[in-house]
Amino acid sequence: MNTVAPSVPLPFALIAESVTGARTLEELVRPLLEVLETLTGMESTYLTSIDADAGVQRVLYSRNTRQLRIPEALEVPWADTLCQRALDEGCEYTDDVPARWGDSDAARALGIHTYVSTPVRLEDGTVYGTLCAASARCLPLADDAQRALRMFSRLIGQQLERERLLDRLQEANAALAASALVDAVTGLPNRRALMQELTRRIAHCQRQHEALVVAFIDLDGFKAINDRHGHDAGDRFLAAMGRTLAGALRADDFAARLGGDEFVVVGTVAHAEGPDSIAAFGDRLSQCTRRRFDLGTVTVEYGGASVGVVVAGDDRPGPDALLARADAAMYAVKRARKAQALTPA
Repeated sequence: MNTVAPSVPLPFALIAESVTGARTLEELVRPLLEVLETLTGMESTYLTSIDADAGVQRVLYSRNTRQLRIPEALEVPWADTLCQRALDEGCEYTDDVPARWGDSDAARALGIHTYVSTPVRLEDGTVYGTLCAASARCLPLADDAQRALRMFSRLIGQQLERERLLDRLQEANAALAASALVDAVTGLPNRRALMQELTRRIAHCQRQHEALVVAFIDLDGFKAINDRHGHDAGDRFLAAMGRTLAGALRADDFAARLGGDEFVVVGTVAHAEGPDSIAAFGDRLSQCTRRRFDLGTVTVEYGGASVGVVVAGDDRPGPDALLARADAAMYAVKRARKAQALTPA
């Protein structure tokens, strides 16, 4: 004879499905409110959050099936709520709200006669909110319903902790991803970020028919600063130069530290602007590097960096090829500056 396994009661099947399948607080809570309605017989079940600092309680999710309706997003003063009274008095259930808490304006306005709630706590014991059921009728409360209410509140607390942990992990991952793209000394984007930006800019300029301009900046004399004043002063000089370059950028420019004493600035100009705009781009960067730098323990009168500027051509060079061209242009400028320095006045 064939035997049939006993079926799982619908409320508990719904609980199991909700707990195992929920990815968010809402996906967990809504089925639990439905089960809570079945177990308590009350027409309104809801989850609240409490903002003690603001003195406000807010209904996050609710289920309403008959005349008593407690709407979502309802906010009431925390001191006037049944939940606050229940917590203070250790009374989770009453079937005569008007007699016990007749001074609650919120309960009177909503027409609540029977009420049951339990706090939702986080791992550290903090009260996040309350899980409640209410009715306009006088209803008894079965022991199973009260135990289920407490179990549901624990499940909700665990879900809240999971979501908070996930938020912290996402924030940590975002911070790690951001730090992987930032130069630790100058705070500017690093080589990796530069290559990503160049790839994006090359594609953008091809679509928009704009000219992509790349300036390769080498800090002439940086080794001498390091040797004379020490590496700490050298790092402060790099950081100061990074701030100087950042301050000279136009709205659409992008500056990065390539490594060592090398920086790169990327900009975009319209083809119609012509060579003068491109030359002005390089001159602006070159001039901003000629200044006095106060490094705390020492002041450096800096004569300026060598800046080589190139424009991405119609051959659509990749980021590496474009940087190589800008590097070559920078060395041509460096050689010219050395030759000029050696030429008698």
